[in-house]
Amino acid sequence: MSDIIENNNNEYNASQIQVLEGLEAVRKRPGMYIGSTSSSGLHHLVYEIVDNSIDEALASFCDRIDVIIEEGNIICVSDNGRGIPVDIQEQTGTSALEVVFTVLHAGGKFGGGGYKVSGGLHGVGASVVNALSEWLEVQVHKNGKIHQMGFSRGEITQPLTIAGDTDRTGTVVRFKPDSEIFDSIEFEYDILHTRMREQAFLNAGLRISTEDRRPGREQRDEMHYEGGIREFVSWINQNKTILHDKVIYMNGSRDDSEVEIALQYNDGYNETILSFANNIHTPEGGMHETGFKAALTRTINSYGQKAGLLKEGDKITGEDCREGLVAIISVKLMNAQFEGQTKSKLGNSEMRTLVDNIVTEKLAIFLEENPAVAKVILDKALTASRAREAARKARENIRRKNALEGSTLPGKLADCNERDPALTEIYIVEGDSAGGSAKQGRDSRFQAILPLWGKMLNVEKSRADKVYNNDKLSPIITALGAGIGEDFDISKLRYHKVIIMADADVDGSHIRTLLLTFFFRFMRPLIEGGYVYAAQPPLYKLERGKTVRYAFSDEERDRISTELRGPDGRGRVEISRNKGLGEMDFNELWETTMNPETRILKRITMTDAIKADRLFTILMGEKVEPRREFIEKNAKFVSNLDI
Repeated sequence: MSDIIENNNNEYNASQIQVLEGLEAVRKRPGMYIGSTSSSGLHHLVYEIVDNSIDEALASFCDRIDVIIEEGNIICVSDNGRGIPVDIQEQTGTSALEVVFTVLHAGGKFGGGGYKVSGGLHGVGASVVNALSEWLEVQVHKNGKIHQMGFSRGEITQPLTIAGDTDRTGTVVRFKPDSEIFDSIEFEYDILHTRMREQAFLNAGLRISTEDRRPGREQRDEMHYEGGIREFVSWINQNKTILHDKVIYMNGSRDDSEVEIALQYNDGYNETILSFANNIHTPEGGMHETGFKAALTRTINSYGQKAGLLKEGDKITGEDCREGLVAIISVKLMNAQFEGQTKSKLGNSEMRTLVDNIVTEKLAIFLEENPAVAKVILDKALTASRAREAARKARENIRRKNALEGSTLPGKLADCNERDPALTEIYIVEGDSAGGSAKQGRDSRFQAILPLWGKMLNVEKSRADKVYNNDKLSPIITALGAGIGEDFDISKLRYHKVIIMADADVDGSHIRTLLLTFFFRFMRPLIEGGYVYAAQPPLYKLERGKTVRYAFSDEERDRISTELRGPDGRGRVEISRNKGLGEMDFNELWETTMNPETRILKRITMTDAIKADRLFTILMGEKVEPRREFIEKNAKFVSNLDI
């Protein structure tokens, strides 16, 4: 992409910086610019600065980016690009560097000739990060000199000065987020590393390093993928059984737009399609994803008919063609139109046509030249089609049964009296005995109880038709009332807290994992919307005389034990490992695990769908070796393990 700059001499200077409006509103309404002031918004600050460096890489002027978490949760992002312009910007009469960091919507991304293709949050990145930081300093290595400026909460504290000589080019930004703005300024290394690895996959040849320098947390990773998105697909599929060795790769361009697509099938039942526009993840898809899906379905059907693998008149659906598919779609274009401030969906209709044309042409050629792979893909789709038909019949049976029985709920469900879902919660309880105690101990006004019994189905190894017909899962589907799979409708959910309550032992953990796998694969909006919780039964019961206390960790046990013994230390404290849920009487269960005033609930969240998908594959999939490696690597972090 060496032609990324429109002016002939490849200079990046102040004439390419355009000012659109001021910065006043950012500190008053930070959520408008970074989504929230929670952890996601905090980490978004880093992405904004990195996106500017990525834009330099897209323009072929940068091949290295380093992201460091320093002690005190200070972030340092450096690159070896051209360096932000430091000359005078004509509209303002001040340096372009000052404009970039103090004026909202100022940058080289608005038709000023700085970039043809860029990411960033509509060009507001640097100034927003500056406004929301306790302090920020920037060094620009350019024209043999180090140019430096300092800021505090958006205000200049150190005017632009020359700080020395340099023999390189690039930009270094260091900042500390403002604790007055954010709920917490504690950065999570894994979140930043995951995002940076994604960017390295999307920009073949770009080298990105992440490093944590905080005491006790030191770690460093370097990502460099010459194979680009091909390696991204292989990485996602590394713990799955692939159906063909070679990753199918397609690319093409038209005018100033470029398309890259990589795909590979595995023997699983889920599809993973990740789409990006100008390196921005578009989780809600958009025109590029629509074009890909349409072309994939049409091309596979066309080949199947031509090769005699499909009978006359037979047709496989898009859903069938995508079972077991892992695909990365990456497009780069000028004037990308994103729907919504957070850029979750691409709206450029021309990308649908371009992607459709490229896939139609290139995939047809690949299938013709690789008939063995083509047959494997067709066989997979045909098997999926038969299973889908079986699943459809199973769904119809469920609907028909519900229609005949009216609004009949599962027989074992003890429902609550409240009918407003926002005020209700359902406990999914392991075992009939624990279910009985929970029914006695609950507050029936707003708490419903659904006991589970017998061995739970591992949906990671099962097709949809098996799930719909499973007698252990059917009561959950019916009780929640929101459907399942493609029919799932979160607006019909009957309880806004879905609480998994299982014993605090290995068996209980297994039950929780099986249920979470089911929710992730067939009711993912439940987790994405924050409706799923895990109850936390106490691990220990401590008694001294008539005083009874409960502890949820070894540390809490020791602290409470010291308190109960008193200052003289002579009091005798009875400590017992807590019994299973079924062995607790209903008063104990209510007080420790169900009473909103005293209980501990853990909300199940999902910040990274790719990471979650990989983890469920490792823990619940067919391959034993990745699971063994995971256990060996993480066993040292497990405490309170009953063997």
